[in-house]
Amino acid sequence: MDSAGGAASFSRVLGVERSICGRRWCLRRDEGDGQSIAERLGLPEIIGRLLTQRGIDLDNAPLFLAPRLRDQLSDPSRLRDIDRATARLLRAVRDQETIAIFGDYDVDGATSAALLTRFFNALGVSSRIYVPDRLREGYGPNVRALQRLHAEGASLIVTVDCGTTAHQALADAAQSGLDVIVVDHHSAEPLLPPAIAVVNPNRLDEDGSHRALAAVGVAFLLVVAVNRALRAAGWYTSARPEPDLLGWLDLVALGTVCDVVPLTGLNRAFVAQGIKIARSRSNIGLAALAAVASVEEPIDAYHLGFILGPRVNAGGRVGAAALGAQLLSTEDPAIAAELAQRLDSFNRERREVEARILSAAIAAVEATPQSPLLSFAAADDWHPGVIGIVAARLRERYERPACVVAITDGIGRGSGRSVPGLALGPAVIAARQAGLLINGGGHAMAAGFTVAADKIEALRAFLITRLGDGIDCETLVPEMAIDAALSLAAAKPQLIDHVQKLAPFGTANPEPRFVFPSVRVAHFGAVGNGHLRCTLADPLGRARLPAIAFRAAETPLGRFLAHTGGTPIHVAGHLRRDGWRGGNAVQLVIDDAAIASTVG
Repeated sequence: MDSAGGAASFSRVLGVERSICGRRWCLRRDEGDGQSIAERLGLPEIIGRLLTQRGIDLDNAPLFLAPRLRDQLSDPSRLRDIDRATARLLRAVRDQETIAIFGDYDVDGATSAALLTRFFNALGVSSRIYVPDRLREGYGPNVRALQRLHAEGASLIVTVDCGTTAHQALADAAQSGLDVIVVDHHSAEPLLPPAIAVVNPNRLDEDGSHRALAAVGVAFLLVVAVNRALRAAGWYTSARPEPDLLGWLDLVALGTVCDVVPLTGLNRAFVAQGIKIARSRSNIGLAALAAVASVEEPIDAYHLGFILGPRVNAGGRVGAAALGAQLLSTEDPAIAAELAQRLDSFNRERREVEARILSAAIAAVEATPQSPLLSFAAADDWHPGVIGIVAARLRERYERPACVVAITDGIGRGSGRSVPGLALGPAVIAARQAGLLINGGGHAMAAGFTVAADKIEALRAFLITRLGDGIDCETLVPEMAIDAALSLAAAKPQLIDHVQKLAPFGTANPEPRFVFPSVRVAHFGAVGNGHLRCTLADPLGRARLPAIAFRAAETPLGRFLAHTGGTPIHVAGHLRRDGWRGGNAVQLVIDDAAIASTVG
């Protein structure tokens, strides 16, 4: 869902009020003079238009098109508690303490842990990574794990991508004399856990300037702050050189893309510069993962988010939670190759489990009345490691927030994914404060929670009420944003080259979506695992465009494309290069379609 119900920045496209996927098509309006931007900067007119549609004016366009870290990276000390965290880490470095890095089991957690490990290793400081087992320990710091790390010699623990809501575990750690620094980005409550420092741009007392950062971005700011303090203290010498922090931006880019945070401002600079580092394949683990995934072309945001990220994630989903962080932090090529192979194998296993549970979750959703605000499915013995992906698939399918709960021994572990405008994380935190959850937290677009089985129905009702506060459900219609209408003849490689000037694409900077009006399906067939490939032709048959609809075989979109009978239809999607066998052809990745008679 690009937006909900009548956003002022959109106007109707081709009169489509209800597409085959149930969406209203809306044109992104220009927020300025795109033609002037194009003329002043020597750009094609369509690039000027795409910039203004994203709210970029002439003054900001050069920085947007060439994002640089030095233009976006502000003083880390603007973050509350970061100076306290820096002082404690400076003492740990000087005293050669053992530091434990307690990470989350997703990509953001793995990259954050790997980044800090590489930094501490460069300083000659002993550190170790600990990632909790998803099934046995659940999310975030737990008392037993912290006590174990303390007993094994860690005097300081840095939590990454978790810890903001771990009140009891951190209180016990403080009582036992264990120092903890929290590095996180998840939604916070007024009361923060007892810790040396809680570095989180989403604390309620923050100014909001770094609110969009992933945890790995927050970790990078901490590394910058500690590095600056060490430099000021005269720590670095010719025998002990200063580490190259920019060489780790590939990790920051990977975690930022995979955590689906807005790719604007500092995040955009992190990803743009990090992709350059990733393409050099200097990180041995990332290079090994790219090799097993057969990524031969230059790495971009798509590879980070959809090829490499899921493999880093796979260990945490099927029971080997620390593998991703270990892979990204190792300097041993043999270990990297072995870990990459294991993660690739786990990813294949994850896909099989995911497909089975997704099918069951769809059946559960469609068998019971659902709110337009939330899809909710729960069942015994679903694998907790894949429920986040299944929730994301349900969100895509039904274009509304989705929660999936796996129940084992009377306890449900849940994961949720949301859409813009409906903040799920705060709703989950409110449910925990209302006594409906054992644990839970998150941010606007994603959340996780633990719930007693006998409170699942109450939780579902609570979330629907909370998400619907102030929203008229009758007018909550999914909308799909269209950037421009094109003829098939305009879909050329040169157009893709121009569009790539706006990359990297992601949340808050969506990849441009084009609509091709009144075309017909000239050829149609199944390919791969549920994908559909077709050829689109213009009314006179003079121009043709290959197209593919991913995971569409058993969907309304797939059935519609298969039975158009050559009648005119409108088709919307993204233009991509089809690099099959080294070619340079253009293909359309289909998002939606509509009957061509729907013209306003």
